[in-house]
Amino acid sequence: MTMTKTLRNAVVAGALAVMGMTGAASAQDLKFFTIGTGGTAYTYYPVGGVIANAVSNPPGSRSCDKGGSCGVPGLIASAVSSRGSVDNINAITSGLRDSGFAQSDVAFWAFTGTGTMEGKAPATDLRTIAALFEEHIHLVTLKGSGITSVEDLKGKRVSLDEPGSGTYVDAKLILEASGLSTDDITAEALKGGAASEALRNGKIDAFFVVAGYPTGSLVELASAADMSLVAIDGDAAIALTEKYGFFGMSQIPEGTYEGVDTTSTVSVGAQWFTSAKQDEELIYGITKALWNDNSRKLLDNGHAKGKTITADTALTGVGVPLHDGAKRFYMEVGLLSKDGGMAGSMSNDEIRAELEALNARLGELMDMLK
Repeated sequence: MTMTKTLRNAVVAGALAVMGMTGAASAQDLKFFTIGTGGTAYTYYPVGGVIANAVSNPPGSRSCDKGGSCGVPGLIASAVSSRGSVDNINAITSGLRDSGFAQSDVAFWAFTGTGTMEGKAPATDLRTIAALFEEHIHLVTLKGSGITSVEDLKGKRVSLDEPGSGTYVDAKLILEASGLSTDDITAEALKGGAASEALRNGKIDAFFVVAGYPTGSLVELASAADMSLVAIDGDAAIALTEKYGFFGMSQIPEGTYEGVDTTSTVSVGAQWFTSAKQDEELIYGITKALWNDNSRKLLDNGHAKGKTITADTALTGVGVPLHDGAKRFYMEVGLLSKDGGMAGSMSNDEIRAELEALNARLGELMDMLK
């Protein structure tokens, strides 16, 4: 027996023992489902834990209608710490993880083999479960550093996060939009608490973070040091959003981090992905459990960003095809029309016909005024 099988059997045996299960609920009733997240100090990991709890329903649990779990019967989902978006997508396509969170831009490039993924085989089996929340690019420094714009990073020591992260990808794009490259800085690859600690100790001058606010490591940093956020705005931000449609102009409000004023920046979407090879019934059940009313309570109370995770925005900014199981759920609840478009939206042909009708009507009105 291999070490992997031995470990898996031990985990199953332990789970059965802890739950005090009888022979009616055997090891075969259990299904495991991993969710790749990010560093433990950032937003993906705690949100992943909340979602894993929402979609899980181990054998022996109380039924949903009796106040128990409303997840998928027999499922144990777990949030797994990772290096972030790129790492999660690679793990999904290789079969190492069942699902994972990723930035909308990184996922689209991976699926199409374009952008920063140009030259790599497209991840054509990648599928979307749901859009989750907005992520903001944080450019972090200390007050008095002299860094008040992206251009001021030239010649400085800057952490771009690890190469397997979405932060690393976006940081390079932001530098490029401001006329800089990694050759203009001393680039470091620190993550989470390590980057905050290096900034406080003077080992780096600034670092990038892409995360939903408030993110834990920055809350801690702001309470212990005079943290400052550098605005990502002006011509560089406009050029960035015009070139890459998945970026949006946004703000991090005053008071999000102690002593930090409202800061203009750009944002991307955090989305949940899986493989087309995952069972349709399983993904249908997971999607249904995610948007169950009981899950709403978990999301609202589990993390500050959880309140913004809603079914109304589950399809916002989705650029990678939905998994068939997720698509079936969204069609059932009316969020998706039978032709696969968002309910209530018009196709390009319908929009074109509507514009032509309006133009014709406008012409008639102009003739009447002559």
